[in-house]
Amino acid sequence: MVDFIQNCIDGVMFGSSYALLAIGFTLIFGVMRRLNLSYGPSIMLGAFLGTFFYIKWDTGILTVAAVTIAGTILVGVYVERLCFRAIRQKAILASMVSSFVIWMQLEEFSIILLPERTYPFPALGSTSIFEIGPFFLRSEHLFMFLMASFLVIVFHFMLYRTRFGLMVRAISENPEAAKFIGIHINAVMFWAFVFVSAVGGVTGYLILSTDQQITPLFGLWATFKGLVAMMLGGMGSLPGAVLGGLLLGVVEAQSLWYLGNDYKDLCAYFLLFLVLVLRPGGLLGKGLVEREDLAFRRV
Repeated sequence: MVDFIQNCIDGVMFGSSYALLAIGFTLIFGVMRRLNLSYGPSIMLGAFLGTFFYIKWDTGILTVAAVTIAGTILVGVYVERLCFRAIRQKAILASMVSSFVIWMQLEEFSIILLPERTYPFPALGSTSIFEIGPFFLRSEHLFMFLMASFLVIVFHFMLYRTRFGLMVRAISENPEAAKFIGIHINAVMFWAFVFVSAVGGVTGYLILSTDQQITPLFGLWATFKGLVAMMLGGMGSLPGAVLGGLLLGVVEAQSLWYLGNDYKDLCAYFLLFLVLVLRPGGLLGKGLVEREDLAFRRV
């Protein structure tokens, strides 16, 4: 039982990073009803820029963090302009495919920037172990969890306590009605991309500073983890994104302990398959599915 609880603690701590990735996917999907498949590679390229500064000029952790976040925001703006602004609103498949093409482009640019397979990434600080009874917490995992909790609160405040959040939710519910009441949809989408990219940069920095290394596969990893967590919790649901990320972290921690590393991802995908069979909209995404089905029947 001690091992089981310890695994749950570890899973929640690291699952908070999955939750942040899932929130990024969820916010864009909730506003645009389109998937940004290049979100993970955008974070990766921003982190590669931070790593480049670290290797070339031996910069400190604050500079690496600032370059990582700024680089992710710039790449996010590039994706928004090229993929989602340039392609008309109803061309859902075309925008998704174009974001996949940009994914490949960003990976190639990262490899050109730093051609070796693995590069060091500066740690956030020295690792400390906190002991609470029979349980242990690593300082970097605890910091990641606290930062994720803070950012989730910021997201919630922004969406439900600000005028910008009201506009985002209006566009999510009915873009045409939002346009008729005077909301500048393109401007709201642009700033939503900027905000999500900034959070993505913070998330990427926290994850990589814990791993202390970066590879060109990080973009693929971040995309898969974010999408799986989003689909587990419910597409279009921010609370679902948080729940899906934490659940994914716990499942991976338990399967890693009891079955080994070879079965970790297999268990996560099996859980996703099971959830989507039993609840096609995800754990907290039933309302979205019901609204889409009702709209289809009305048409």
